[in-house]
Amino acid sequence: MSAGTYTPRPGAAPLPRMIATQAALETKMLLRNGEQLLLTVVIPTLLLVLFSSVDIVDTGSGKAVDFLAPGILALAVMSTAFTGQAIATGFERRYGVLKRLGASPLPRWGLMAAKTLSVLVTEILQVVLLTVIAFALGWSPHGNPFAVLLLLVLGTAAFSGLGLLMAGTLKAEATLAAANLVFLLLLVGGGVIVPLDKFPEAAQSVLGLLPISALSDGLRDVLQHGAPMPWGDLGILGVWAVLGLGAAGRFFRWE
Repeated sequence: MSAGTYTPRPGAAPLPRMIATQAALETKMLLRNGEQLLLTVVIPTLLLVLFSSVDIVDTGSGKAVDFLAPGILALAVMSTAFTGQAIATGFERRYGVLKRLGASPLPRWGLMAAKTLSVLVTEILQVVLLTVIAFALGWSPHGNPFAVLLLLVLGTAAFSGLGLLMAGTLKAEATLAAANLVFLLLLVGGGVIVPLDKFPEAAQSVLGLLPISALSDGLRDVLQHGAPMPWGDLGILGVWAVLGLGAAGRFFRWE
């Protein structure tokens, strides 16, 4: 029996496989990070259960969970696509991880695509978990599922662009502080828990242009009020997505 002949085949793996592998690694690291789990899972879940069970905030007529669930879904998107991604990417940049990955066979745009896929996978898990909890609390959603999907995708794009812009331009410590501060400010003033009509009229027009306000209001219009397609909110999210991703692509520094 003759020995087989083996011919080396040096070279990179196919691009789709590299992106999928990197996305799986990014997802595992995100889900193993305690701070990320606090932002993406624990805080949204606690807020949904607490404010749906205890009459703390006047959410108008109807069940509180019908108002809160869409806003909490928007918060989950922001916590993953913006806050979590900004902090993780900022420290990867500081420790030289991005620089080394940028020199690998995986192109830089492929690395960003893998990070985006990781965010989407995490968001799917968040949406499933929060939906199950909301149903247990008596949630009665309505509306067009395609409109909900479009809002979530555009919201993810908008927040991802802003998160990458912050991570690629600020120092890691500044990104950590700024991302958490923005998270808290938008949680309070973005229509997630407190309706925007509770704020002064002058502030409402400004707050309504924020991506978290557009996402939470759009989801609420569809899931609570059965609106067919919230074009105004989709337009605001689209503008933020273009501006955020464009600025991130232009100003992101890998070192």
